[in-house]
Amino acid sequence: MANLKQLSQLPERLAPGHRLCAGCGASMCVRQVLMGVPEDCQPVVGCATGCLEVSTTIYPYNAWNVPFIHNAFENSAATVSGVEAAFKAMQRAGKIPENKKCKFVAFGGDGGTYDIGLQSLSGAMERGHDMVYVCYDNNAYMNTGIQRSSATPKGAWATTSEVGKAQQGKPQIRKDLASVIAAHHIPYVAQSTVGHWKDLTAKAEKAFACEGSAFLVVLAPCPRGWRYSEDLTAEICRAAVNSKYWPLFEVENGVWNLTPVKEKKQVPLEDFLKPQGRFKHLFKPENADLLEEIRADVDSYWKYLEGMQAATHPAEDAE
Repeated sequence: MANLKQLSQLPERLAPGHRLCAGCGASMCVRQVLMGVPEDCQPVVGCATGCLEVSTTIYPYNAWNVPFIHNAFENSAATVSGVEAAFKAMQRAGKIPENKKCKFVAFGGDGGTYDIGLQSLSGAMERGHDMVYVCYDNNAYMNTGIQRSSATPKGAWATTSEVGKAQQGKPQIRKDLASVIAAHHIPYVAQSTVGHWKDLTAKAEKAFACEGSAFLVVLAPCPRGWRYSEDLTAEICRAAVNSKYWPLFEVENGVWNLTPVKEKKQVPLEDFLKPQGRFKHLFKPENADLLEEIRADVDSYWKYLEGMQAATHPAEDAE
């Protein structure tokens, strides 16, 4: 894994000057993930319609320093899998040199990945295309007005999961997409955040080194939708991990490995929730039970991951 000095000397594959908001996690995700592409490979990027695409490709400008394909909201995985298949077919036909190396990567937000792009994503993963799919997860349909998605956490405010007499934010628990994709039995699945550059770039390197499909889901906070100060993005990510709200883990060829939270860095769940305006209602006395329910959900998911880790490691590893 490259160190920070080495990473800082890599070419920028997403140029500055795009229109993404200050503090946006999406651009941080792209920059860190593409640092994992091997130096002798050409990355080819597809991007679903969303915040990342509309803010980096405003005609006649383009912030991408790599071959880039704009996809519809729902079909980034299908497009990139088709490009990967075409590339291999052209190599077999002798139209592209056999020693030409490309890495194919699709980016999509949680709306275009967890929800309306799930069928496309599942098909690409099941077919085993040699590609990396990256979900920059900002927990809602931010580009179209902060509507809730299936990645939106329980209790969070969104414009379609309002706070009022009828409900206190989204009533459902968020979808565990990493587990859904791991169930496709692909070589590599991982969960990370844009606030943990060392973890994310290392996992990106592993994903690009795979032969076959790989999937990364990356917590990429949105200051506008989450209602926090734009300078706190990395800090919010660290609180998400250290409170066990957003565990870091990877699944390599079916073996689960949970990145443990160091005891000295552990923080209460409130340290993640309180800085965000979308959760402010949880701290009203009448919502004490809902807050405890969310805390129980966090503990339950951590125990689930511990169980998956124990179940997929040889017995001698536990001795």
